Amino acid sequence: MDVCKVNHEASLMLEQPLIKVPYEQFRRNFKASQKAIERDYQALQKESADAAKNKRSSEQALKTLDGMINRVEGLKRKLEDIQSSDNAPVQASMRRRLNHVSAFETFASTEQPGFAGWADTRLDRWLVDWSLRNGKEDTARTIAKSRGIEDLVEINSFSSIRRVEAALRGHSCTEALAWCSQNKVALAKTKTTLEFDLRLQEYIELARSRKTNEAMAYSRKHFTSYLETHAKEVTHCMGLLACGPDTPLARYKRLYDPSRWETLVNSFRTVAFNLYSLPIEPLLHLALYAGLASLKLPACSDGDCTNIDCPTCDSKGLGQLAKSVPMSHHVNSTIVCRITGEIMNEDNPPMAFSNGFVYSTNGLKEMASRNDGQVTCPRTGFSCDFKSLRKVYIT
Repeated sequence: MDVCKVNHEASLMLEQPLIKVPYEQFRRNFKASQKAIERDYQALQKESADAAKNKRSSEQALKTLDGMINRVEGLKRKLEDIQSSDNAPVQASMRRRLNHVSAFETFASTEQPGFAGWADTRLDRWLVDWSLRNGKEDTARTIAKSRGIEDLVEINSFSSIRRVEAALRGHSCTEALAWCSQNKVALAKTKTTLEFDLRLQEYIELARSRKTNEAMAYSRKHFTSYLETHAKEVTHCMGLLACGPDTPLARYKRLYDPSRWETLVNSFRTVAFNLYSLPIEPLLHLALYAGLASLKLPACSDGDCTNIDCPTCDSKGLGQLAKSVPMSHHVNSTIVCRITGEIMNEDNPPMAFSNGFVYSTNGLKEMASRNDGQVTCPRTGFSCDFKSLRKVYIT
């Protein structure tokens, strides 16, 4: 049946981060190894060229060769450490993930043996992802360990992000600046202003504490390199030296606003997610959006037309997610009974009150059996005999 057919193309769109995250990590590790090789190789070339050009005694030549050998051995140990501690775990994770995706491509139908198990693993991954994004790291680790999917989730990446976010919420930029330093080359390519924003916040905190001399020294040390790109912001923040946190001037009061820390947290998270190739939204939400978009109708936003069986009508649950998805487009409408939540069709035809409101036959019969043949319109309170209802035909 077509309803059981697996849509590989649509489903694999949600699996892109699964492969891209370890790939990007491996690429960063490779570049780190490449830089180490190039740096030591250039030093070896220079030393060998100097040794060939300058006449040295046998003792000096042996000393030079020993130095070159020690450098090569040091490079070898460094590369072995990178391979064992960084590359090997990433390669194992990539292999497991590729096998996981390859297994999915073998399924033509959801009824095939093994598909249910694969789908359960995917759901477990999404739950771990959601837990990590919502600060439930212990829960995420428990699920990953019990289901044996540690290689399929990004616990380490989210853990490092969360540590920096916790520091920012504690009004400390030290960890975030250290993270920026570690990823300086990658961040330069994205042209993000995160590092400047962090430096600016540290300067603001010095001004808030009225440590004027320290603030001036800090600005000279860190803001000089930003004059070409952030001259306006740097000039603006200099006014904080004269205006304390109790200033009535709105332009400086905004800089002292404590909510800037939460803005920094959100900025850091966005930058980190982009760097690690993680989607901004939880994978579980992305999957739910697809289903909610197919169910959402204009009536879902009308409090008088809610359906107890419609997830988009649930204002306290999935309805919150449904607010951000577009309305679905249905060529043929489906009429659902407000009383029972059942679809009205030829087996359960609609019946109309004299006031025009329509409900399913099954729902009205059940109501009449409990009320001596009387039925009541739940929307208007109008009551009448069941026999006075008229049938409505769907065309």
